[in-house]
Amino acid sequence: MKSGCQSSYGELHSTDGLNSVSASDGFEVSNISERSITVRHCTSEASATFRAPTNSFEQIHNQSVACLDVTQGGLGVSVCSGNRMLLWETSNGSVRRTLDGHICDVTTCRFFPSGLVVLSGGLDMQLKIWSAETGQCATTLKGHVGGITDAAVVERGRNVVSVSRDATARLWDCGQSVCLSVVAKCDSVINSCALQATDNSVYLGQPDQSVSEREVATDRQLLILACESGVLEGFGLRAKEKIFQAVCTDAVNTCAFLTPMQVICGTHNGQIYIFDIRNISSALHHWYEKRGVIYNITPVCGGFLTCTGDGSCIFRDCTNLNQNHVIDFAGSDCDPIYKVASSGSRLFTACRDSIIRKYVLPKNMV
Repeated sequence: MKSGCQSSYGELHSTDGLNSVSASDGFEVSNISERSITVRHCTSEASATFRAPTNSFEQIHNQSVACLDVTQGGLGVSVCSGNRMLLWETSNGSVRRTLDGHICDVTTCRFFPSGLVVLSGGLDMQLKIWSAETGQCATTLKGHVGGITDAAVVERGRNVVSVSRDATARLWDCGQSVCLSVVAKCDSVINSCALQATDNSVYLGQPDQSVSEREVATDRQLLILACESGVLEGFGLRAKEKIFQAVCTDAVNTCAFLTPMQVICGTHNGQIYIFDIRNISSALHHWYEKRGVIYNITPVCGGFLTCTGDGSCIFRDCTNLNQNHVIDFAGSDCDPIYKVASSGSRLFTACRDSIIRKYVLPKNMV
């Protein structure tokens, strides 16, 4: 629920399974199926479609799942608080490989665009690149002096970017296992990052020195950084120049691109902001989500998924943000959802209760 609305509470009752579902006064139910139900608040006309998971993978991890990613080819990678990073099949949750090598907790893991290589980063201040086919670590990247919090792949993966508790963002050459440059030095811990290729209408700065020939496809890349100090910062990746800074109300935990011109971020106190990078002085949209900490925002299917501290994973449609309707991917019993990833018509969530849940997206979202 967004800010400005008084909370209302009701109950659903069933006397004969799906054939007889009713709501308490002030609410209506509709579109009832085996794994989905829509509930509408009559006064405010706010509504939510609740979708149940098709699978709950309880066997992959036995501790809080901190991060995950999935591929179109049927592979998933995830890490739990016990520092176990695993490769598994998205069809049934069967574990294929254990990626063992980080000394401390792994904080981020993601596939390269090929789906055959994994990038991970941890509190041991190291980035590692793994073969998904063999489970072997091909490269270790060292240079940060604080735990790594997030990472991104540049284009096909000749270069990667990492951000850290040491308040820097670094650009790496994977082939030679070296840091090419420090892209940004911020005033606080950097919690998250995202990359997007932009067109020539967006100023991305001018390099003040010669660019390494090992930089590949960095020229039109805009890097955004979610900072603990409560700001969202944007940098031209090749120029290493700050392009903009947007001030938020609390620590910014997550950030993403909705389009090449629009960015979104979420804060520790539950605020969500959408900015146009061409006019960063004021937010296009700003609201309080009333669901606790915003841990992750992931663009998908013309909208975005928001993972929150109360165990919600909700979808909002970007084409009509004023519409008072969300899709709520249910299942967590108030345990926070830390990350969400999608592959085609399938959605996967990482939860504190150690369960990875799999959902089928509605046909109108795919």
